[in-house]
Amino acid sequence: MKKILTVAIPCYNSEEYMETCIKSILPVGDAVEILIVDDGSTKDRTGEIADEYAARYPDIIRAVHQENGGHGEAVNAGLRNASGVYYKVVDSDDWVNTKGLKKIVQAMQELEEKGGVDMLLANFVYDKVGAKHKRLMRFTKVFPCEEIFEWDDMKHMPMTQYILMHNIFYRTQMLRDCGTELPKHTFYVDNIFAFQPLPHVKKLYYMDVNLYHYFIGREDQSVNEKVMIGRIDQQILVNQIMIDVMAAEDFTTKPAKLKDYMLNYLSKIMTVTSIMLILSGTEEALAKKEAIWEYLNEKDPEVYRTLRHGILGVGMNLPGKAGRKVSVWGYKAAQKLVGFN
Repeated sequence: MKKILTVAIPCYNSEEYMETCIKSILPVGDAVEILIVDDGSTKDRTGEIADEYAARYPDIIRAVHQENGGHGEAVNAGLRNASGVYYKVVDSDDWVNTKGLKKIVQAMQELEEKGGVDMLLANFVYDKVGAKHKRLMRFTKVFPCEEIFEWDDMKHMPMTQYILMHNIFYRTQMLRDCGTELPKHTFYVDNIFAFQPLPHVKKLYYMDVNLYHYFIGREDQSVNEKVMIGRIDQQILVNQIMIDVMAAEDFTTKPAKLKDYMLNYLSKIMTVTSIMLILSGTEEALAKKEAIWEYLNEKDPEVYRTLRHGILGVGMNLPGKAGRKVSVWGYKAAQKLVGFN
């Protein structure tokens, strides 16, 4: 039986929570291939658990073991080994709505009879520890629902919304054809995954299904603010790669709304990088903030002017200590509104 979907689960010392993730996908059945990618785990039974599940469910689960290469290399390994028509990444500390995934898999099978799509999208939930109300990222006002569409069919995407790895299913061959490969030993590469392939996406499909539960709140988590500040050079690298992607693309033949969306997304990443450098509070960090904006200016002056004079660009480049305090205040307000970190 040909697999309609490959789900890769990058795991690194994930013994405590990986089974919750696996068990949320497993009941979907053998139309789905689950690749448990053990990224060189050393401190626990991650690799053994992967092998146990692969032995128990050989028609559904495969274990992939590799030397530690970081989250991006685990995503790469999943893509290299994927046999499904579509490819999805679910991080080992997250999980999916099983019933929702079953609906999506059924839709994928039906879509293949019509020639398929390049990207399928669903909703995701910020499952933040201690939060009474979980923030739902729903796109019913942005995308046509349950019909094949193109970029110019989408409506305005609010600044508080964005497409992430969490709600993306890509066509596997499209990812391979466009050369998707994430850098090793680098956090925050999910932003590249949700950005670099977009110009190659022609046909899209959206389902109003609350699929992905994005767990946030662990102190050691990569999106924890203190952790992000400590790994700021990796955030800068991801930001630079996204600038390079934008600068290299010829948008004269691309849909206008695709360019608009990518500009908005890059603006948000520039904002995250800038605010983390401001929060670092050192002269070196502030110099790096100036440097990333100058890097954008050198690579693509037109995009630089657009982003630098936009509301986020202005907000992240207010002069002096007072200006930086205002920038931080704005970031904290947005953080509370959206529920990230």
